[in-house]
Amino acid sequence: MKRIAVLTSGGDAPGMNAAIRAVVRGGLEQGWEVFGVRQGYAGLMGGDFVSLSARDVGGIIQQGGTVLGSARAPEFKTEEGRKQALANLEARGVEALVVIGGGGSQSGAYVLSRMGFPVVGVASTIDNDLYGSETTIRVDTALNIALEAIDRLKVTASSHHRAFLVEVMGRDCGYLALMAGIAGGAEVIVLPEVESDPEEVIETLKAAYRRGKAHAIAVVAEGATNNANELMLYAQENQKRIGFDLRVTILGHVQRGGMPGAFDRLLATRLGVGAVERLAGGEHGVLMGLIRGEILATPLDEAAGRKKPLDLGLLEMARVLAK
Repeated sequence: MKRIAVLTSGGDAPGMNAAIRAVVRGGLEQGWEVFGVRQGYAGLMGGDFVSLSARDVGGIIQQGGTVLGSARAPEFKTEEGRKQALANLEARGVEALVVIGGGGSQSGAYVLSRMGFPVVGVASTIDNDLYGSETTIRVDTALNIALEAIDRLKVTASSHHRAFLVEVMGRDCGYLALMAGIAGGAEVIVLPEVESDPEEVIETLKAAYRRGKAHAIAVVAEGATNNANELMLYAQENQKRIGFDLRVTILGHVQRGGMPGAFDRLLATRLGVGAVERLAGGEHGVLMGLIRGEILATPLDEAAGRKKPLDLGLLEMARVLAK
């Protein structure tokens, strides 16, 4: 092997740059030339490649986002788009590809692998629902950003005896909301995986005041049936009956920005190096993830399109501890 390429796909994430750096410098150590593909699968189809040296990835380990960029690429779902991507790789003599991204990104990696091209995936998703890794790049940083916001809101909530709804990211998976709610001592956690009743949410917040609490916090995943906006509208319509104000803070993309924490830098670095080591050993068609503290590979045909279930037993634990 003489040449490999690396791309980032899906949502940007604190830690992606650390993974890029690890792949580039690990590949150069093997004596390979390393290309970066700009704008994910869109760049792969458009031939947007750039040769990367050790100096090109200097000083990026602490940067959020991705220096290679990311973009939606619906054309990649077509056979024509995938063939164009492979043609661009072959035209540059690239013999293997490292894909850093989440579920959709790894599904794309699996498709290329099935077409006969050597691919290794690196697990990176804020939802932490990707099968093949106990935790993924950017989860820890995003969780700490959400937790800091919750801690700050609890201070002002206690000062004014108010209730706050904090909406965190999680369109299809409530991992971030669940963990932030537990770590932040929230009275209510609302997830996409569990049906919620607005009246029950409001009653739980009221019960916190009856128990003598100076604040009440609900952490809501954006993909929940009753997300923050829905709950706020319900509270406004029933304000006289409820008897207290409900304030809403939507964190949104704030959770995806900023510098990666130490855990994400280390995890991304280990996964990137692990991807290079697998390719050097002649192994591909796998996803690199963290399992029982070790960097291990899971076949892409097992990981792609498969979501890791949320431990809903933790939701009951959170309910008990909130009292």
